[in-house]
Amino acid sequence: MSGTVQPYPVPHSGQDVGEAKDALRAAIRAEREKRSPRTRARAGVEIAQVVGDLPQVREAGCVAAYVSRPTEPDTLPLLEMLAGRGVRVLLPVLGSGLQRDWAWFTSADDLQVRAPGRPPEPGGPTLGAGALVEAEAIIAPALAVDTGGARLGQGGGWYDRVLAYARPEATVVAMVFPEEVYDAVERPLPRQDHDRTVDIVATPTGWTWVREPEGSGH
Repeated sequence: MSGTVQPYPVPHSGQDVGEAKDALRAAIRAEREKRSPRTRARAGVEIAQVVGDLPQVREAGCVAAYVSRPTEPDTLPLLEMLAGRGVRVLLPVLGSGLQRDWAWFTSADDLQVRAPGRPPEPGGPTLGAGALVEAEAIIAPALAVDTGGARLGQGGGWYDRVLAYARPEATVVAMVFPEEVYDAVERPLPRQDHDRTVDIVATPTGWTWVREPEGSGH
């Protein structure tokens, strides 16, 4: 671990789960802002290698991923690595409100910002929410993940909803910085009934199962 702080706000009396999530999101975002663009770029190169070497990703013909926000580990190295292997890469296209859609990644040059505050999106035609069923591995953004598979997202619930379209056997991988992996016993992330768990958490330094695959003694 580096010297970066792992935030864990003490819950206030009467605070509900949603408020606890918001407090933790704010604290993690503040820590992410402290990282330099160079640090985030280096993390992107390192995590691309980690995720790209995952057997579940290496063997996939179609992977769903995302374009990173400025404070997240840069995902462009991973997207270009996958595309260079001939993998079909689905990227989110956000419609009005929480509308869910996807489009194919072709190149970094094709990505465009369609609305203020949103990550860049592919310029090609959209495929519908059900396109996610083609993905054998799904790379999901996260602010934090705990060792029980709980994922803290950005707060819009987009991925929790869209994962309903995934094939049951698809592996869901969350990408975070090392300090954003929480101990599910000592520092469990706040969870709600609609929250979808992930299978693997990946950081620039490695990866681990956080939900045991069926039939595995790993």
